Amino acid sequence: MLAIVCPGQGSQTPGFLTPWLELPGLKDQLQALSEQAGVDLITHGTTSDEETIKDTAVAQPLIVAAGLLAATALKLDQLPADAPVIYAGHSVGEITAAALTGVLEPEAAMRFVRTRATGMADASNATPTGMSAVLGGDAEDVLAAIAAAELTPANVNGGGQIVAAGALDKLAAFAENPPAKTRVIPLKVAGAFHTDYMASAQPALAELAQQLSPQDPQATLLSNFDGQPVSSGTAVVESLVAQVARPVRWDACMETLLENSVNGILELTPAGTLVGLAKRGMRGVKGFALKTPDDLSAAQEFIAEHTAAH
Repeated sequence: MLAIVCPGQGSQTPGFLTPWLELPGLKDQLQALSEQAGVDLITHGTTSDEETIKDTAVAQPLIVAAGLLAATALKLDQLPADAPVIYAGHSVGEITAAALTGVLEPEAAMRFVRTRATGMADASNATPTGMSAVLGGDAEDVLAAIAAAELTPANVNGGGQIVAAGALDKLAAFAENPPAKTRVIPLKVAGAFHTDYMASAQPALAELAQQLSPQDPQATLLSNFDGQPVSSGTAVVESLVAQVARPVRWDACMETLLENSVNGILELTPAGTLVGLAKRGMRGVKGFALKTPDDLSAAQEFIAEHTAAH
């Protein structure tokens, strides 16, 4: 059983799409996605600097588009309908996963992420907030300390990582008095994503959702809400709207993957973060981070290995 996972914001690096655009057809595909996103993804994926691509309004469409390009290069659409594959995405990566399972057409996915990114950027600018990763410690103790600090566990990532989010002064106080046996690392993000601070981004998303025609997933698709499969396309989109202001339970997604006997996890570009979490939270499961086109041949072998003899 194979898991194909799509990373979230913060995984992008300057120039990471440059080698991908040398593959036939991918530059044209990215240009089409750029038009739907209202963002020059070719420039941002090749020459824009770190500060530019850190901007929420740029980063989110860039990450979703990157996953779609990687899926095209991997020819994921040619997998048999009954292939033993489960899809999941972390935060904005859940939009990528929704597109790859046929819930949203790529163009609709880019319109959705454009509205999401703009709304979350505006919400971030309205109030100075942020996020910090809490590494190590006992999970229950960490969650209790986050609550006591009047912060939100915005990402419960498993593998000994929980992300606290909220007001900057409260994050600073939390870092000065961290839970036992933990390290607190401020993240390079613009605001407190997946908390009530993002609620203002939801109305425009909900309005857009009414204009979409989502289809039911053509493969198993897990939700960030509770890690469980979602079988209705409409329910997937409703969950994506709600996800903006509620915590990401990646730990629950990994638990479901283990329960379904997943023995390989392939992370699409820009890869590394989720395979890293799986090393700690899904011990014994092989991981593959698809970072550049040089990895494509090995990635296709990895897919074949973990979908054979089902």
